[in-house]
Amino acid sequence: MSLNKNKIFRIAAFIISLFGTALILIGHFMYREYAIGFYTAGAGFYVVAWAFNALKGRI
Repeated sequence: MSLNKNKIFRIAAFIISLFGTALILIGHFMYREYAIGFYTAGAGFYVVAWAFNALKGRI
């Protein structure tokens, strides 16, 4: 198993999107009064994951 730059970007984007999903779910189920902050942070993680996915193959 070789880890080239594309595979590293793919794995990093997947992990970051998992963190974004976890933040959104935590805000929805555990901290209802602070949910908007958790939703915004989760969406930010999705944006960073999208940018990593877009960079795949270009760097």
